[in-house]
Amino acid sequence: MIKNIIFDFGDVFINLDKKGALTTALKMFEIDSLSDEIHAVNALYEQGLMTTEEFLEFYHDNFPTLDYNATLDTWNCILKDFPEHRLEFIKKLAADKTYKLILLSNTNELHINWVKENVPFFEEFKASFDAFYLSHEIQLRKPNANIYEFVLKENNIKARESLFIDDTEENIISAKKLGIHTWHINPETDDITTLFTTKSKLF
Repeated sequence: MIKNIIFDFGDVFINLDKKGALTTALKMFEIDSLSDEIHAVNALYEQGLMTTEEFLEFYHDNFPTLDYNATLDTWNCILKDFPEHRLEFIKKLAADKTYKLILLSNTNELHINWVKENVPFFEEFKASFDAFYLSHEIQLRKPNANIYEFVLKENNIKARESLFIDDTEENIISAKKLGIHTWHINPETDDITTLFTTKSKLF
């Protein structure tokens, strides 16, 4: 029986443009692919192991022709709209008080600052959750097993009584290995508001 629902943020509530963002970055940086170093730096920043100042300095050092605003625009262009019907869904779920609601997201400081500035109901959304974890604040990152173990321990909940929803397959696989029920949501065909019909067998 499911008692706890753990939600990802990007492409579950807020829409992302991952492919478009990558295309934009490659064009702006005038490169064919992101290097291992760029991937590593991005991961460190997402995990809160690098400050925003250090992160931006890395990009400035490697791409000196880009000014500060161009770098920010390129970094944030992955973030799109947040459909309000998803806010209403989580608010109703919170009001029902049937499940413990947890948000668990790989999100960095620059992205969450953009969300706070551009999503007028962000604080209302955040208040709907019993716990709200962003990777850069807890210095843990999906798909590493320790981030799921942290959530289970911190909230005193059991894996077999928990459902984790994420759009990234490797995150789903690592959670499933711990005995957590999962929904690998497809942002192109699924919507979080259909949770109780799509995954009805779990409830």
